[in-house]
Amino acid sequence: MPLPHLSDHRKGLLLTAVGGLALSMDIPLVRLADGEIWSILTARSVATVLATFVILIAMRLFSGRWPLLVPGRPGLLAGLLYCLSSVTFVLAVFNTATANVVFIVAFNPMFGALLSWLFLKEKPQPVTLITMLFMFFGVGLIVREGLSSGHAFGDAMALLSALVLAAAITVGRASRREMGFVPLLAAILPAALGLAQVLPSGLSITHPVWIVFNGAIMMPVAFWCLATGPRYLSAPEVGMFYLLETVLAPIWVWLIFAETPATMTLVGGAILVAAIAAHSVWMAKGKSVQPA
Repeated sequence: MPLPHLSDHRKGLLLTAVGGLALSMDIPLVRLADGEIWSILTARSVATVLATFVILIAMRLFSGRWPLLVPGRPGLLAGLLYCLSSVTFVLAVFNTATANVVFIVAFNPMFGALLSWLFLKEKPQPVTLITMLFMFFGVGLIVREGLSSGHAFGDAMALLSALVLAAAITVGRASRREMGFVPLLAAILPAALGLAQVLPSGLSITHPVWIVFNGAIMMPVAFWCLATGPRYLSAPEVGMFYLLETVLAPIWVWLIFAETPATMTLVGGAILVAAIAAHSVWMAKGKSVQPA
């Protein structure tokens, strides 16, 4: 079925599903590149910015006009939040286990529900509040494991990344504006920050082709799709598709690097995934029984 003929809700589901799948390759590609943290952040961000400019020029040539890049103050605020989330996410990847990162970032939809409640007056249903309690417990188990294994800073960065990302999605939801290019252009700031750190000694990346592929192709697809999704879906719904990374990234890392998560991380992650899956099924059933 052609995309223009889909309902707005189905467009949102398709876009965010593609974005979530692309995002699930982020951590494996970062790990495959095998580089120093600031070098990875720089290469990933610069590749994203250059790819964005290529896309913009192509759109200008084919359509005869420039697309909307930053829709006013909401776009600027969302851009700053996306920028911060990129930095905290990379810091998390380099300072804790992959499973810890993706399971903690899975808290994104619950942060989205809370922020939507506070700022958009979209009060969550009782089932969402109950799900939050289970998720707090699951994240607590993972963070406890991080404290005992010396990964407290990385876990904290993952939790901050989830909060900041949820805030960016909420801003996009509140504005109902076109935000597709905002997270792509926001990569300019992490690129500048990374360059300031690596310029004296230069980039240190063993396999740069992986991080260039990640930044130039996978991240533009993921960011554009997930930033466009809030035009059609609620912030918690968009956040749910970030969970594709939660499920798939540890699988990719296990297959490629044979990295087995700690027991308590698996227990906490299982609680998170089960709680969110149950919440999604409940909400879907609730919508299906509503009168047309």
